[in-house]
Amino acid sequence: MEFNPGNAQDVYKDAGKNVLFTILKLNRKDQNDDKSKVQELCSREQAIVRSMNIRYPEYHLKVAMGFSNDAWDYLFPNAKKPAELETFKPIHGPKYTAPATDGDIFIHIRADEETVVYEVADQLHNYYRDIAKVVDETKGFRYFEGRSIIGFVDGTENPDGSESASYAIIGDEDEDYINGSYAFAQKYMHDMDSWKSLSTEDQEKAVGRKKYSDLELKDEEKLANSHNVASQDNDDGVEHKIVRMNVPFSNPSEGTTGTYFIGYARHWTVTKRMLENMFSLSDRILDFSNPVTGTMFFIPSKNTLQQIVDDELPLK
Repeated sequence: MEFNPGNAQDVYKDAGKNVLFTILKLNRKDQNDDKSKVQELCSREQAIVRSMNIRYPEYHLKVAMGFSNDAWDYLFPNAKKPAELETFKPIHGPKYTAPATDGDIFIHIRADEETVVYEVADQLHNYYRDIAKVVDETKGFRYFEGRSIIGFVDGTENPDGSESASYAIIGDEDEDYINGSYAFAQKYMHDMDSWKSLSTEDQEKAVGRKKYSDLELKDEEKLANSHNVASQDNDDGVEHKIVRMNVPFSNPSEGTTGTYFIGYARHWTVTKRMLENMFSLSDRILDFSNPVTGTMFFIPSKNTLQQIVDDELPLK
């Protein structure tokens, strides 16, 4: 098998206009039945995506689905595990903690048309409703100009489009699971009143960039814990990247507004170091952003999904 982005799920492309994140927890009543229904879910998911993209290509449907470490151990106990798949553990900083939360199956759907997102989610529900319950479902949207909900241009630190696949997709370092990806899902709730009370200049120092032009601040203008400083991974003096997608969500009448962060990476260790840096340095953004979830998943390639369906995963 060769490195082939066409064999990967949708892990290195744009965040989308209408977005739905769903995390499921398996009921764990009958392992054989659960595995059989998950195999059907994997088969149907690919068929649903193909069908919808043929019927509505102009809406740019993208879907990624994956499994946590606990789910992998339960569903595929005899299969070889992806090299970096593990259960996410809380990261404790001097002021703030990145919590670890439960979840077995992750589904990320996005499209330019909301009805397409709904239709895919509704069809997938038919194949998991008997074996799993929803532990979190978050509906996101594209904010003005693709900005984050706190008003800054999002994705500036992402690799360029031509390079993004190599940062998001597993290569030949793990030949059994090449073209897969590691996803980290983390949901933040924002204190928007406090954030909005800051001057534009102070907001820019918190982020490390100009709010309207998106130009990076000079080093001497940044805080020591500006977001674009604290969230980097410069292990061994080299900046390592992942594909980040920050998706706004909100219920304004309840005063709840947040960001759903999803990071897709070739190496989970890169994302993990970024998180460790953020929380150890008390990233200034964390003064206004409370993380409430955190789960790590493996996103299989299309070939690996078919191996799951056919019960042909590589053995330990």
